[in-house]
Amino acid sequence: MNQKVETRAYAKLNLTLDVLGQMPGGYHELRMVMQSISLCDEVSVELTEDGQVGVKSNFSFLPGDGRNIAVKAARAFFQAAGMEGAGARIQLHKRIPVGAGLGGGSADAAAVLRGLNAMTGAGFTTERLMELGETLGSDVPYCVLGGTRLAGGWGERLEPLPPLPDCGVVICKPAFSIRTPELFARIDSRNSRIHPDTEGMIAALEEGDLGGIAHRLFNVFEDVLPQRFDEIGVLKRMLLDAGALGAAMTGTGSAVFGLFPDLTTAEAAGKTLEKSCRECFVAEPVERI
Repeated sequence: MNQKVETRAYAKLNLTLDVLGQMPGGYHELRMVMQSISLCDEVSVELTEDGQVGVKSNFSFLPGDGRNIAVKAARAFFQAAGMEGAGARIQLHKRIPVGAGLGGGSADAAAVLRGLNAMTGAGFTTERLMELGETLGSDVPYCVLGGTRLAGGWGERLEPLPPLPDCGVVICKPAFSIRTPELFARIDSRNSRIHPDTEGMIAALEEGDLGGIAHRLFNVFEDVLPQRFDEIGVLKRMLLDAGALGAAMTGTGSAVFGLFPDLTTAEAAGKTLEKSCRECFVAEPVERI
């Protein structure tokens, strides 16, 4: 049994995000097209025999105990694998910004599950890892798989989609984060809202039509943003002015992304935008995790 594994935790984008309504238990039914990108955290997991699980990170404000989803993931894995008394030291070198809608915490948890499975020889199937991920958070099952997927339910029902064509991605993160419960409350209070063209997005992916994909980027939460978050719209316009084919907010924000024809164009736009954006990242699609 290997005692240490290093892996990557890839950020995700919501190419579309729709809220269909509330389900029993208070969860919301979602329908969204999700995409992995090369922006990632580096995750190192080392087995110990002291029964303790802890996390250290270059983001000093992140908790290192059971409040961290990476710790929860390791504990869930050990319990499912019958590894009583096992412990783990987890090291996160984070690049994915926190509170951005990019799924950084979920990606870290998924990476821990995948890493422990490979390291211990537990032999869990991908489906079993996804089931464990479902107990941790709605984005974790997707982050176990990655790639281009249609997600339903509260995020746990996943269907494969044709890959996003080669392109460049620029992500801009403003100084603020957005509270997810606030946006869901605002969604619930609206009788009507604009919905993304999810079927059109799927058709554009099937055709490999990057322009059609970019044209259909939409996140229903943008339609209910409080006025104090006007910077989201400003960042979208900046991305479009810099040459993006389309732009949208991801998740419940606050990061905004734009799709560019190629990586070279995205890198040039990123250099321009980093002068006026608090955090700016350039990435490309990732299909295999």
